[in-house]
Amino acid sequence: MANANAAQAFVPKERLSDLQLVALNGMFDERDALSVLRFALEELTSHPIAMVSSFGADSSVLLHMVAQINPHQEVLFLETGKHFPETLEYVETMKQRLGLTNVRFLEPDTSDLARFDPKGDLWQTDPDSCCHIRKTEPLDAALKAYGGWVTGRKRFQTNDRGVLPHFELTSDERIKVNPLAYWDFEDVKAYRAEHDLPPHPLFNVGYLSIGCAPCTSMVKEGEDPRSGRWRGRDKTECGIHFDVSGKIAKPQAKGQSMKTLFKDGQFVEDQWRDLAEDEALIDLDHVFMPFSLYIEHKDRLAGNNGALGLIVQPGDDVHEIGDDVHRFAAIAVEFPKFADGRGYSSARLLRERYGFEGELRARGDILTDQVQFLRRCGFDSLVVVDGPTRNALENDAIAGVSVFMQPTGRDIEVPAGTRPFLRRVK
Repeated sequence: MANANAAQAFVPKERLSDLQLVALNGMFDERDALSVLRFALEELTSHPIAMVSSFGADSSVLLHMVAQINPHQEVLFLETGKHFPETLEYVETMKQRLGLTNVRFLEPDTSDLARFDPKGDLWQTDPDSCCHIRKTEPLDAALKAYGGWVTGRKRFQTNDRGVLPHFELTSDERIKVNPLAYWDFEDVKAYRAEHDLPPHPLFNVGYLSIGCAPCTSMVKEGEDPRSGRWRGRDKTECGIHFDVSGKIAKPQAKGQSMKTLFKDGQFVEDQWRDLAEDEALIDLDHVFMPFSLYIEHKDRLAGNNGALGLIVQPGDDVHEIGDDVHRFAAIAVEFPKFADGRGYSSARLLRERYGFEGELRARGDILTDQVQFLRRCGFDSLVVVDGPTRNALENDAIAGVSVFMQPTGRDIEVPAGTRPFLRRVK
């Protein structure tokens, strides 16, 4: 049920100065989390505070505290449409267990989804914009009636959160309340055990921080708890906390960042990424993996249903994969140096001998003079960062190859100097 004041934009009765904020944090510096939360929900009348929960790995602690203060408190949950089924089940479990009567689902605008994410795969090409549409905008709309909100962030989760206070002031005069700011993993564990709170179903199998399913992976021993979020990407937050962390990337309009993948006559968004170091080899989709790693684990990867990619470096023997080429949706051949031509041979073997029909991309030190030769060897996409080469491709100014001494097997070509009348008939 929507909040009765949702249509009225929040206007603070009084501005909370920076000095008052410092004093507030000083007053609650040594106080327990329940006291911080109770003060936020019951005493900050000039800035009414919303309760926001992800129903993730550590959410049971704050939800339990809310139930003690007021089980009818509105709890906002961002239903992105990309959650694990286990998360949605956990919402119902916690509602029943704690007697929460007012959990409100915030969903993305259907017109935004139709316009910007019609296929539901925006998370692959532009995760910042995906988070913006599915999280930031729905939350912003719901928070118009509030002067701030409660988060479950903690200092120990990442280095970026190492100086997190109990109370923060955002740029639009709102307050963020972080009751668990000083808690660590053992504190959370002890509280759950003391109150017999059920864990998120995925927590005990290695998901220590749980968000949307496509962008969440298991955490290995020794990694920080949020390392499984957006693994392999330069992204650590969804964007709803942008005000207090300069490292959180602002959502980009689609196409705003420089595209480096040239395909089908234009530079396009790249839907692929490289496998992150120590990333689990499960549920891989649009991920390039090293040649040697595939050879080592190819039996284990046989059940992978997502689009799998392969990275071929100079020196990798493509004969080792042979007919396995059909397991890959894309193969990236590296050209670390302009003078290293081994990638051309790998491409021709993949196309001509083993019949690879997926995307074959060249990446690395790709310069203008190479483009036509790469195309003749079967490459249909190029990763290009060199300025002059990008300009030549964009303006269709790549010089053709009118004379060649060796044919390729993909086209009927007659090399220069060939004298058919001197060939012996066998």
